[in-house]
Amino acid sequence: MARQMSFDWPTGVALGPDDFFVSEANAKAFAMLQKPQHWPERKLVIAGPAGCGKSHLARIFQAENDGEMLQAAQITPDTRSDATTVIIEDMDTLPANAEEAVFHIHNNLRTSGGTLLLTANNAPSRWPITLPDLASRMQATTLMTITSPDDALLQALIMKLFADRGISPKPDLVAYLGKRIERSYAAAAAIVAQLDETALATGDKINRQLAKRLLDKAG
Repeated sequence: MARQMSFDWPTGVALGPDDFFVSEANAKAFAMLQKPQHWPERKLVIAGPAGCGKSHLARIFQAENDGEMLQAAQITPDTRSDATTVIIEDMDTLPANAEEAVFHIHNNLRTSGGTLLLTANNAPSRWPITLPDLASRMQATTLMTITSPDDALLQALIMKLFADRGISPKPDLVAYLGKRIERSYAAAAAIVAQLDETALATGDKINRQLAKRLLDKAG
C-alpha cells in the first residue's frame, strides 16, 4: 500500500512493512514498477543509496507479480531460474563467477518475454562486471534512480525507523530531527540508532532534549 505523505502526523500513524511512502524522491521509480509491460525489453534497474527503499519496492513488486527474489551476492555459477519474473537485489555485489549465470537468466527471460528487476546502489555503468556481454546488456537496461529524501520522505523514514524498534516518537521530535540532520537515508538511520541505544544505556526518554544533546555532541 502506498500513500502520499503530509507533515501532520496523527497519533499512532501506521508504518507497517506493507506501507511504502511515495514522495518526490521515489515517485518515478514507484510509478514505473506499476507497469512492467511498458519497460523496454521488460527489464528495469532501480538504483539509490542504502536505506532508500529499494528492497521495500522489490518486495512489493515480488508479491504483486509472483516473482522470484535472488540476492546477487548469493548467486553461484549453478544458479538457474524458471520464473517468469525475477528480481535480483544488490547487483553491484554480484560475484565474478556468477556473471555467466545472470547472463543466462537475462537471456532466458528475454526469450520467454519475462520480466527482470534489478536493484543496486549505483548505475550499471559502475557495477564491477567483467563479462562484456552481461555488462553491455545491463548498461542498456532502463534506469530509475531514487534521489536523496525530501522533507516528507525523511520524516516518514524517521518514523519507520523508530517503529521498527518498537518506539512511538512524538511528532515534534520527528519534525525536529528532520530539520537538523543531514538529508540522507544514512543520517536518519544513524540518529535513530543513537537515540535508542543512548536511551537504553542511560534510562533517558527519547525526546527533543536527548536529540539536541546528541546532535550538539556530534557537532
